[in-house]
Amino acid sequence: MTEHETQPEKLDRKVFAISIICLAIVSMTMVLFPDGSRDGANTALTWLTDRLGWFYLLAGMAPIIMASWLAFGPYGDVLLGPEGEPPEYSTTSWIAMMFTASMGAGLIAWGFAEPIFYIETPPFGIEPHSDLAYEFAHMYPIYHWGIVPWAIYCLPAIPIAYMLFVDNKKSLKISDACESVLPEQGRSTWKTVIDIFVVLGVVGGVATSLGFGVPLSASLASQLLGVPDNLLTQGAVILIMTAIFGTSAYRGLKRGIKILADVNLWLMYFVMAFVVLLGPTVYILSLSMNSIGLMMDNFFRISFWTDPVSKSGFPEAWTVFYWAWWLAYAPMMGLFFGRISKGRTIRQVVIGIIGFGALGTFLFLGIAGAYVLHLQANGALDAVDIITNQGMGPLVAQVINELPFRVVILTVVAVLSIIFYATTFDSAAYVLASVCTHDLAPNREPSAGIRLIWALGLGLVAVGLMVVNALDTVKSISVVSSLPVIPILVLMCYGLYRSLKDKH
Repeated sequence: MTEHETQPEKLDRKVFAISIICLAIVSMTMVLFPDGSRDGANTALTWLTDRLGWFYLLAGMAPIIMASWLAFGPYGDVLLGPEGEPPEYSTTSWIAMMFTASMGAGLIAWGFAEPIFYIETPPFGIEPHSDLAYEFAHMYPIYHWGIVPWAIYCLPAIPIAYMLFVDNKKSLKISDACESVLPEQGRSTWKTVIDIFVVLGVVGGVATSLGFGVPLSASLASQLLGVPDNLLTQGAVILIMTAIFGTSAYRGLKRGIKILADVNLWLMYFVMAFVVLLGPTVYILSLSMNSIGLMMDNFFRISFWTDPVSKSGFPEAWTVFYWAWWLAYAPMMGLFFGRISKGRTIRQVVIGIIGFGALGTFLFLGIAGAYVLHLQANGALDAVDIITNQGMGPLVAQVINELPFRVVILTVVAVLSIIFYATTFDSAAYVLASVCTHDLAPNREPSAGIRLIWALGLGLVAVGLMVVNALDTVKSISVVSSLPVIPILVLMCYGLYRSLKDKH
C-alpha cells in the first residue's frame, strides 16, 4: 500500500458527516440569507468580546508561559522521534511550511492595512494622526502577529509530535492527545465531540483568512489586469485558489504543500527586499527599530489592557479578535506543525516555531507598515480614504502600485497572495482529513479523496463570505469558533505534562 492509497474503511464517518453538514449549513445560510447572517454574526461577536474579552487576553498569555517551561524546563531535551534519526525535513523547508501554512495572505492584507486603522482610532486615548499615533500604529501589528500567536500555535504542536513520534500512536487526532485525561466512562463520545469542535474551529479560522484573502487577491488582479473589482472577479479568484490548493492537497504533504511553501518563502524574501531597497529605506529601518523599544516598554500593559473605564472598544476590536483567531487556528497548526517536526527536540521545536515565526512576521510587518505609513504621512496616497470607502484589498493594491516597476511587483505580490492561501488551505484540508481518519500512522497521509472534499468545502465557505461581504462577520466566525477550542488546548497540555512526568 502506498501512502496515498485511499482507505475508506478508516474514515471516521461520525466526525466527517457532522462536520460537513455543519459546514454546508453555515455556508448556504450565508449565501441565501446574507443580511440575517451578518446581523447574527455581529451580535455574537459583540456579546463574546464584551463579556469574555478579559478571558481571551489571559488565554493569549498562558501559552507563552507554557512554551517557556517546555523549552527551558527539565524536558527541553526530549527528542520527538527515534534516537539518531535526522529531522524529516530540512530546517528551511520546515520553517517555510510552518510560516506559509499559518500566516497566509492575511499577513499581506493586514500588513499594509492595519496601521491605517490605528492612526484613525489609536489606543490609550492618543490623538488620531499624531506622531505618537503613527508610532503605535506601526508597533501594534507587530505585537498582534508576533510572539503570542506563535506561542499559541506551538502549544498543541508539542503534544501532537510527542503522541506521534514518542508514543508512536497511529493518529492525527487532537482527541487522541487528550485521551489519557478524559474520563473512562463515555470516553468515545467525548473524543468525538472534541474532534468535531476541532474541525469547526479549524474551518472558522480558515474562513476568517478566506474573508480577508479573496478581496485582496481580486483587488491585486484588478489593478494588474485592468478588470473590474467585483463579485465576478472574486469568484474567478476563488476558482483559481480552489484549483491550486485542491491539486496540492490531493498530491499530499511532500509533493504538494512542501513545494508551494518553498516557493512562497522566496517570493516573500523578494517582496521584502524590493520594498526596503526601492522604498523609503531609512524610514522603514528607523520606524521598525523604534517599534521594538515601544513594544518592550508596553508589552505587559497592552497584553492585559481591557480599557474598563474609557471603554473605547479597542482591545475587543483588535487584541481580543486576534487572540480568538489564533486560538481557532491552534488545533490545525498544532496538528500540522507536530506532523512535520519529527526528529527535533522539544526545545528546538519551541524555539523554531516562536523564534523564526515571530522574526518573519516582524520583518514583513515592519517593512509593510512603515511603507504605508510613509505614503500616508507624506501625502503620496490617501490610505485612510481608500480603506474607508473601498476596503482593505483595494488599499493594498494601490499601495503596491506606488512602488517602482509596478507591473513586476504587482505580479509577484498577486502570485504570493494566491500561493499563500493555497498553502494555508491545503494544510487545512490535510489536517481536516486527518482528524476524520482512524488509525493514521505518522508516515501515512489521509485519503486523497477526503482531502479534496475538504478543499472544495473550504471553497464553498469562501463563496458564502464573498456574498456576505462584511468585516465584522468574518471576525465573528473566528471568535465564536475559538471558544470551545480553549478547554481542548488545556486538556492537551495536561495530558502532555502527565506523559512527560511519567516517562522522563
